[in-house]
Order: sequence, then C-alpha cells, then structure tokens
Amino acid sequence: MDKLELGMSREQLSDVLGSSYTIAEKYTEDEDKIEVISYRNFPYEEEFYLFKFRNGKLEKWYRELQPKYNEASHK
Repeated sequence: MDKLELGMSREQLSDVLGSSYTIAEKYTEDEDKIEVISYRNFPYEEEFYLFKFRNGKLEKWYRELQPKYNEASHK
C-alpha cells in the first residue's frame, strides 16, 4: 500500500497489487468515467479495499470491513 499514489492508472495499481481484483462499479458522473475496483486483503477475508478511478486515474481508496454473519442472532 505504501507504493500507491493518487493519479495512478489501473494498470499501475495492478502492477503493485496484482490482477485479482473485482470491478465493483462503473458509471458516468458529469461526463467523467468512474470505475471502482475491489481487492480482498488476503488472508483477512472480511477486509477489502476499494479504489475509485476518475477518467482512468486513481482518485481515492479506502478500506471496508464486510459484516460478519452471526448465526446465533438470527435464530
């Protein structure tokens, strides 16, 4: 993560983090092309990072935690 910089292309990001990402979202906003991709933080399956690109350049990234399903609370 220390090697990442805002303004990088998706190709530069995948050179650092690998190509095992998921495209989470694509849309246009005021004629800008927005793409959000997701990487799991292996081995922590409940943790993942989202990377937002605007017109092919990394605009921001952030960490998300997937809620754990608690079977006991659903009985």
